[in-house]
Amino acid sequence: MVCDRNCGLITGAVIGAVLAVLGGILIPVGDMLIEKKVKKEVVLEEGTIAFKNWVETGTEVYRQFWIFDVQNPEEVAVNSSKIKVKQRGPYTYRVRYLAKKNIVQDPKTHTVSFLQPKGAIFEPSLSVGTENDTFTVLNLAVAAAPHLYPSAFIQLILNVFIKRSKSSMFQKRTLKELLWGYTDPFLNLIPYSTPTTVGMFYPHHNTSDGVYKVFSGKNDAISKANGASFPPFIEKTRVLRFFASEICRSFYAVFGAEVNLKGIPVYRFILPSMTFASPLQNPENRCFCTEKIISKNCTLYGVLDISKCKEGKPVYISLPHFLHASPEIAKTIEGLNPNQEEHSTYLDVEPITGFTLRFAQRLQINLLVKPARIIEALKNLKQNYIVPVLWLNETGTISDEKAEMFRKQVTEKINLLGLVEMILLSVGVVMFIAFMISYCTCRSKKVN
Repeated sequence: MVCDRNCGLITGAVIGAVLAVLGGILIPVGDMLIEKKVKKEVVLEEGTIAFKNWVETGTEVYRQFWIFDVQNPEEVAVNSSKIKVKQRGPYTYRVRYLAKKNIVQDPKTHTVSFLQPKGAIFEPSLSVGTENDTFTVLNLAVAAAPHLYPSAFIQLILNVFIKRSKSSMFQKRTLKELLWGYTDPFLNLIPYSTPTTVGMFYPHHNTSDGVYKVFSGKNDAISKANGASFPPFIEKTRVLRFFASEICRSFYAVFGAEVNLKGIPVYRFILPSMTFASPLQNPENRCFCTEKIISKNCTLYGVLDISKCKEGKPVYISLPHFLHASPEIAKTIEGLNPNQEEHSTYLDVEPITGFTLRFAQRLQINLLVKPARIIEALKNLKQNYIVPVLWLNETGTISDEKAEMFRKQVTEKINLLGLVEMILLSVGVVMFIAFMISYCTCRSKKVN
């Protein structure tokens, strides 16, 4: 009887040890299977999840606009007063709904080239008004004239056409005109060939940025991530970089917090304030300080000069309401209320696949206006203004249907595998210890 009992205890201990070892073996094997599956699905090639969602996004993406309606245009133009603005919005458009075109795979370099068509569909149900709502905003052509034509002689000629067209520092425009373009009366009078249509995003509809070429992620999904997502298996210490074509520059985001998005654990990466820091604080911004006077020898922070990206037009970008900007930049404007929660940019990234499941990209577009002695519409100005015209929030969130699909295909399988691994490991260890204790107790009694 003692022998049978000992044999049973030893057998139980062996079974426990086997279960523990099996659990230990499953952990690296399971991790390897997960890694292999993920690396396959994030590659931009026919049949993968990444490719399907990259060609034509399955998530509805919206671009919301808030317009800064100027309340005292005459007072500013005559007395060089502070500009009083009132934010109006949101006005919402659906964007990024057009499928990519001219997709060409290069198997030798593992790259993909493509065109990304642009379009925007107004969404009345998500807007506070219509595209015909009218705003008092900066006159884009008049404000840009002294920057594009610094010659006093040319400005003298331009002033004739500005006066003849009854143009001034500010103008009334509908939302549709301001965003997508209108024929400017001042430019329309110029007798020689010059573009006469202006708008904050003109041209946009049925256009593209040109041919993009990105890595497909084939054979190296970690260091050569594709254009649809970030690399898989993201650590919290990683810096994520992404490109914004309309402002001709890339940004970077750093880990901010862990978030649960529709049952999916994600990492929230945020745009740090250093993104808009002065070149003295952030050397990456040295190309966006093109002059020394406005920037106070490149010491001001919070705005970036992208005029070289906009054919010389004095366009500056910032975070909405000059969030994280030098106080001096906003001192000529009244009505701004910067708010970290409403005006910051973030991306919610699923760390195993690297897929972005929710994002909010927020930017403000401003124009620099300087006194111009020869141009009468600007001659009374006594200071420089960085005038906010509008700010936007481009946002998208994985749908409930796709979130459920993602959970079933990725999250739940990974959780289940991890659970099985831990149960086998835990049960095996407990069984081994329990039976070994019993065995030792039994042996002790036999000796006594």
